[in-house]
Amino acid sequence: MDQLSVLIIHGPNLNLLGRREPEIYGSTTLDEIDACLKERGRLAGSRVVCMQSNHEGLIVDVIQAAVGEHDGLAINPGAYTHTSVAIRDAISACAIPTVEIHMSNIHGRESFRQHSYIAPVAIGQISGFGARSYLLGLDALLAHLRQSALTD
Repeated sequence: MDQLSVLIIHGPNLNLLGRREPEIYGSTTLDEIDACLKERGRLAGSRVVCMQSNHEGLIVDVIQAAVGEHDGLAINPGAYTHTSVAIRDAISACAIPTVEIHMSNIHGRESFRQHSYIAPVAIGQISGFGARSYLLGLDALLAHLRQSALTD
């Protein structure tokens, strides 16, 4: 099997991790999360590419550009989880296996945070484990991609 490539997308305000509401999101920075993801990918024989944007249209562009470049997508859409039909439609149209990730348990928070436009087009959702949610999401996505390759 060729080396798998996974794109990690961090949505709005995640560039502030480490100082943004540490009681909810912890003290781990986005750079630290990205370094852990890249190392986890390397150890798993996979390539991990990370990006962050506060701009919905750029996230849509990056998802569209991922076709043929990456085997899977892990996304923490941040607040766009609850508002962005555009990101949902890009994931659906591009048909890249996608895992939705959240550091906090969105189902235990305010009611407006409990609805996800992304969940129906994702293969799964991981939330509530802080920065570890990203590692769990990457592991789940890689396992899914490997299993799919075996059954194709």
